[in-house]
Amino acid sequence: MKKNTRAKREAVKTGQIHIGDCIEIMEAMPEGSVDMIFADPPYNLQLQGELHRPNNTRVDGVDQDWDKIGGFDDYDRLTRDWLTAARRVLKDNGSIWVIGSYHNIFRVGTTLQDLGFWTLNDIVWRKSNPMPNFRGKRFTNAHETLIWSAKSREQKRYTFNYDAMKALNDDLQMRSDWVIPICSGGERLKNSDGNKAHPTQKPEALMHRVILASTNVGDVILDPFFGSGTTGAVAKKLCRRWIGIERDPDYARLANKRIRAILEPTEPQLMETPSKRQAPRIPFGWLVERGLLDPGQVLFDRGKRWRARIKADGTLVGLDNRGAGTRGSIHKVAADLQGAPSCNGWTFWYYEHKGKPVPIDLLREKVRAELC
Repeated sequence: MKKNTRAKREAVKTGQIHIGDCIEIMEAMPEGSVDMIFADPPYNLQLQGELHRPNNTRVDGVDQDWDKIGGFDDYDRLTRDWLTAARRVLKDNGSIWVIGSYHNIFRVGTTLQDLGFWTLNDIVWRKSNPMPNFRGKRFTNAHETLIWSAKSREQKRYTFNYDAMKALNDDLQMRSDWVIPICSGGERLKNSDGNKAHPTQKPEALMHRVILASTNVGDVILDPFFGSGTTGAVAKKLCRRWIGIERDPDYARLANKRIRAILEPTEPQLMETPSKRQAPRIPFGWLVERGLLDPGQVLFDRGKRWRARIKADGTLVGLDNRGAGTRGSIHKVAADLQGAPSCNGWTFWYYEHKGKPVPIDLLREKVRAELC
């Protein structure tokens, strides 16, 4: 019996779509073997009758058997079973993303909390091009919700590439409302009849953000409801390993064809997103030692309201009336001049180079590059 279990576990490899029931396959996987899980479970829409546009053309809804679970009790039972299996295979420093609509996401969220997951964020995916409400009896459903959770409340570490998200957002802190269009055009997979190959194909832009935010190069991502394979496609592009589970062989073939057509990145290092917090610490005095800044040189803030002079030991002396004579680190003097409790001197101070203000943080990055 143990030998068979071991054989099954060895069969669950990365870079493959495993066809079958996701609960059974996850139960055969080694405990704590994946870094992140992205799940797009059945919405259980249970649409009553067909939906038509004003021109009487039929709207392609989610009416396949895989989305028909039954009543709430059946759906809750399924949710608890697959989330229990998912939590077992998730590493202790891993995280899980679950996406859904108003039909199911609140029930999923309750089960996540009941099983001990710890919610980090709920993300609103605002669709910039949503499907209209053709009957005109409700608001247009223009968003879906993603729940991002750690494995447990006691979890000390999980991956969040804050600096990468900030850079992706034009150097502004990434918010929890994401405006991304639904999958359309050339990205939308079509079947032999020219129709949608999968009704709920997620856009690669959405998965790019999810994967870049919460995984690192080489991490293993599990998608237990693989569908059209967007998770695997984006994971491959970003040099992450992936495991797909899909019970529909037709969808699996579609996803396999899609992912095989993607070339492996030739420069994996470009997919790395190192955090500034993990970078080597560079004391300000090193910039003075290396001659990148000179003793006596004047620093100023971006608006040129505050000024300070550099000392030979890497400390500053405030020059303005409010903090004249204030001495200390780049952080202390910046805070004292403003009357603030604290301040990041690296982003506060500038120096003049060829008649233009330049942040001293650029010099810190130059020194860091020399150390690597």
